Amino acid sequence: MVNLLDTLMINTVTEGAVNVLRNIGVFQSKPVEAPKPIVIRMSLWQLAQEAGPFVRLAGLSGASAVVLGAMGAHRTFPETETKEDLKKIFETSNRFHFLHTLALMTVPLCRRPYIAGSFFIVGMGLFCGTCYYHAFTGERRLRRLTPIGGSCLILGWLAMVL
Repeated sequence: MVNLLDTLMINTVTEGAVNVLRNIGVFQSKPVEAPKPIVIRMSLWQLAQEAGPFVRLAGLSGASAVVLGAMGAHRTFPETETKEDLKKIFETSNRFHFLHTLALMTVPLCRRPYIAGSFFIVGMGLFCGTCYYHAFTGERRLRRLTPIGGSCLILGWLAMVL
């Protein structure tokens, strides 16, 4: 158990060490104030206008994802394959469409937004578009483009870190 003399000695040594460090410049004698936060007062439409085309394209992409999601929820799928498989393909396409629409909204924050945004747009078109087409029609002829679209989506995410 630490007694009062030990506590006093520890405090004295600690204060002495801090004073030595302060004298050699390691600690500043006055506490540094935190910088004031930067507040940007700009409406969303102005910010979207300055951020390039990607925020607007993300708005169009989100709207189309909702429309296609509603179509897929209320339509009957072709009998060429099991309806369950086509429904899963559709749901995957719609989920990826929404997720990458949100990613497209963040593209203006990247160092190279045109590279990342282009990959996202092409990737959504090839991946989601071919999956939607297959789910709605039952035809498989465009499915060979789906992996290319998926690769573009991956490259879009990687381009965000450039």
